[in-house]
Amino acid sequence: LSRRPLRLSQSRSAAVRVPRASPVMMANIKERTVRAPVFDEVCEQTGITLTRYMMEVSRANPELRDLESLISGIQQACKTISSLVDRATITGMVGYANGGGSINVQGEEQKKLDVVTNDVLKRALRFTGKVGIIASEEEDVPVFNKDAYKVPGGEGKYQDVTVDIGSKYVTVFDPLDGSSNVDANIPTGTIFGVYEEAESMENCMVNDDSVEGSCLLNTLQPGDALVASGYCLYSSSCMFVFTIGAGVNGFTYDRSIGEFVLTHPNIQLPKRGKIYSMNEANRWDWDKPLQDYVTAIQTGQGQTKAKYSSRYIGSMVGDVHRTLLYGGIFGYPADKKNKDGKLRLLYEAAPMSFLMEQAGGLSLTGKTRIMDLVPQKVHQRVPFLAGSYDDVMEMRSYYDACDDPEIIKRCLARLEGSAK
Repeated sequence: LSRRPLRLSQSRSAAVRVPRASPVMMANIKERTVRAPVFDEVCEQTGITLTRYMMEVSRANPELRDLESLISGIQQACKTISSLVDRATITGMVGYANGGGSINVQGEEQKKLDVVTNDVLKRALRFTGKVGIIASEEEDVPVFNKDAYKVPGGEGKYQDVTVDIGSKYVTVFDPLDGSSNVDANIPTGTIFGVYEEAESMENCMVNDDSVEGSCLLNTLQPGDALVASGYCLYSSSCMFVFTIGAGVNGFTYDRSIGEFVLTHPNIQLPKRGKIYSMNEANRWDWDKPLQDYVTAIQTGQGQTKAKYSSRYIGSMVGDVHRTLLYGGIFGYPADKKNKDGKLRLLYEAAPMSFLMEQAGGLSLTGKTRIMDLVPQKVHQRVPFLAGSYDDVMEMRSYYDACDDPEIIKRCLARLEGSAK
């Protein structure tokens, strides 16, 4: 055992900014302080596992004890998905679901792994007993988990009760981001976000007309209300990177012991990077301010006078992971065809924005802080530009100087929607 204490981060306040949200939503956003664990002893053989990390978080923050079970369910699902992705070509889990023609609510054709990984995550979360509502890219509407509001009773069966047993969370996720890349062996990943219930659903019945409305109320929360978020990257190694509001930590999957092991403590984005990451095939369809910004950093005419390099994987989890480690700016911006971008606010943009900010970075739509936006629908899309704080602020200065009425109108529409 190593006796040198390992401090993952200073105890930091995760007190949230008040978003431009509805009065109901604002009333339910809590200020919270999360105490990061300190490890006085570390096993030389196993290091600090994600399981131990969450046990220590629970001890340091008793109010988060139910989150330990939830994260355990997510990490178990990610291990399963990692195995499915690794063996996809061998097992025939490549290509389109049902031979093609299976379309999700996004209007996107589903891959076989989209369907399977969605089911894996739903089951893993449901079995924790801590998740009342599940929202996924692959589901038309949020799913109410009635089993979270039952307790064991009588001959091993469950009986309905009207008492809330512990915390109930709302979990949102994209089960396999970049699934179209699996056939080409390009990195993919799982993205997740965890909210507390804005309103208890303990008295809802599954066939009650109030369920759908209550599910939506609990699901459509701003990023500032997130309790935890993260991603699992399936690449040359499998990495689980997440935050509970006290910094960002990365764990690598050690298949020899079947555990995620802490390898990247206290991930901090550099204030500046030298990389930009966007799909330049759409460049001339981007907003003019973004075109001008990218031209400036390409040619050494930006604030740093350095010429930036271009790196683009085309898988959000992979591009975000590189940006977290090396800095710079990653974007999936608006263009003439997709004026609100293509990334979904609820389960892609907001969870990744929480990570970026916890690592010292920033995440904007161009001008607007993404964490401030309240989703108006489950699958709402937003532009996404995130990375090193100074790089993102330099990009924003081009939008601030822009007087294009259409761009201003779009920005105002997102803010007005969040204020309803």
